[in-house]
Amino acid sequence: MKVDMVNLDAKNVGSIELSDAVFGAEVRSDIMQRCVEWQRAKRRAGTHATKTVSDIQGTTAKPYNQKGTGRARQGSLRSVQFRGGAVAHGPVVRSHAYGMPKKVRRLALRSALSAKQAAGQLIVLDEAKLKDAKTKALLERFAKLGLTSALIVAGPQVDEGFARAARNIPGIDVLPCVGANVYDILRRQVLVLTKDAVNALEARLK
Repeated sequence: MKVDMVNLDAKNVGSIELSDAVFGAEVRSDIMQRCVEWQRAKRRAGTHATKTVSDIQGTTAKPYNQKGTGRARQGSLRSVQFRGGAVAHGPVVRSHAYGMPKKVRRLALRSALSAKQAAGQLIVLDEAKLKDAKTKALLERFAKLGLTSALIVAGPQVDEGFARAARNIPGIDVLPCVGANVYDILRRQVLVLTKDAVNALEARLK
């Protein structure tokens, strides 16, 4: 399929051919949900923890005699049944990451790209470069393009001036093509791809 290509001044500078296998694939919402959950699980710190009996500070003496009191036997005041004691079966420091097949991840990325294209929320830029690396100048260009919530995917290397000007703008994310992922694509309203990003994604996903 052919789509128009624009520059940062919102002027048409030609057209580009998009692969139907990558940008016109079937949109699988279930696969995209699986991929988003997988990505968010990997991002979890997993630093939650509670104290076990060995972590509680306190006496190690037996509270009272084993027999003759008529009460249940107890071995430590730091046990879970006492106030100020340990927590039973509490969370421990661990990784929440789990595996997902590469085929499923590629299918999810194709679905996300196709969903943006089908919804008319895909813009192709000739290049993401800015001579005057100023946030104000970039905001003026984004206003011409109508961008308020967008993920901008550049080529293998993000232009340093462009990235510096965009990093303080709320609702705008900038990534190199190798960092394109389902979660970041779906969390922004518009997906902006440079010509180099289109070529790299098609080579990666075909």
